[in-house]
Amino acid sequence: MIRVALVDDQPLFRDGIAMILASQPDIDVVAELSSARDVPAMVDEAGPDVILMDVRMPGIDGITATAGLVAARGDGAPKVLVLTTFDDDDAAASAIEAGASGFVLKDAQPDFLLAAIRAVADGSQVVAASATRRLFEQTRVRSGGLGPEYDALTPREREILVRAAQGLSNAEIAAAEYLSEATVKTHVSRILTKLNLRDRVQLVVYAYEHGLV
Repeated sequence: MIRVALVDDQPLFRDGIAMILASQPDIDVVAELSSARDVPAMVDEAGPDVILMDVRMPGIDGITATAGLVAARGDGAPKVLVLTTFDDDDAAASAIEAGASGFVLKDAQPDFLLAAIRAVADGSQVVAASATRRLFEQTRVRSGGLGPEYDALTPREREILVRAAQGLSNAEIAAAEYLSEATVKTHVSRILTKLNLRDRVQLVVYAYEHGLV
């Protein structure tokens, strides 16, 4: 079971999402909060695997709450999916940089939301390539400057970096590069280590900020 917590100050939206999640046999809604202020205590008590976190809330916003969780718990922190609209693109990007594992648009189809939760719980990337492109074209200036960490990548690793940043799964990269899926997974792990990135979401951020895609 994937244990999910909802943090959103809009009761109608929160209740609607809870109903969708509760209909799934592999998802358990373990907590619902209207404020991010109580997130640390909720994590201690409910132990969620994934938190759906609204970006903009009164008091402590989703970005601050996410950064606090990651700073306090490191790798032991629950995965965070920020909930946002296109009007909140800059906030969503900041949340990802603060440690969120991805973002979900509030007008997303239920199937996409469910797939995103399952993917994040499994440690996979959840940011769609088209949405990522729009997000970073609107909110981030590409620095273009590649440091020595990029030079440490092999030509194959650079190819896989770009394909991963374009939103391809390990299986899709394996088919495109004529490699086994296990080999691709190993390459991605090495890329993250060499670039000092936490996960595939940060890999996407890195690629877009440096103009690689």
